Amino acid sequence: MTNVIGAEAYSLAAYSDLIFGLRARRYEFRGYFDAEPHARHVILRHDVDFSLPAALKIAELEADLGVASTYFVLLRTEFYNPMSAEGFAALSRIVQYGHVIGLHFDAALYMQDQKAMNDSVMRESGLLADVIGCPVTVMSFHRPAPGHVGSADVIGGRVNAYAPRFVQSMGYCSDSRGAWHHGHPFDHVSIREGRALHLLTHPFWWQDPPLPADVRLKRFLVDRAQFLDRELARHCAVHQANGNP
Repeated sequence: MTNVIGAEAYSLAAYSDLIFGLRARRYEFRGYFDAEPHARHVILRHDVDFSLPAALKIAELEADLGVASTYFVLLRTEFYNPMSAEGFAALSRIVQYGHVIGLHFDAALYMQDQKAMNDSVMRESGLLADVIGCPVTVMSFHRPAPGHVGSADVIGGRVNAYAPRFVQSMGYCSDSRGAWHHGHPFDHVSIREGRALHLLTHPFWWQDPPLPADVRLKRFLVDRAQFLDRELARHCAVHQANGNP
């Protein structure tokens, strides 16, 4: 049965409670290279689907709480640009806070044969590494197809976050589409059994004030339009001449 938690559960304060709750259950925060499936380890993972500034807010909060996580970043997306002034500044700060940047890979944009996928992951990882100034050693699929979950351990020379070790040997829990659709992480069977948990959140949903997912998306569109309006005024005299800010 689907168990959707209310929007009030998705705020910066609620995210802090999530970290404190995991600590209270004696969980240690680990990365993809040192988490053990049968230990009380938790991998904190963030897929950055819509907003790098939202990811930066979570990264700052985690740094204040003394934990590190992995942020998977898209190169090919219409929603943000890692090489823009805003995007580069956000990524630089996330790295400075001690977090790991991984590649969020949209396989739907490429041919589906394994060689093409490996080559594409290698190429995108290299480009992202050039942007952030440090190696990219892990990848995750954006909107994974069924065949991607539980697939190869390594793709394009990078550890695959959807490898069996991370989604079968460990517990896996996600806030996809802005809700815990299969119950809160604290209710997960792996937590009850004291095994490792691979916990995926999307920073876009965890903002203040807390909002339902559909309202959050509408606000994002309004905020983005206002941002573009300001940038047009800053860079385009025609836009300024028409009385725009």
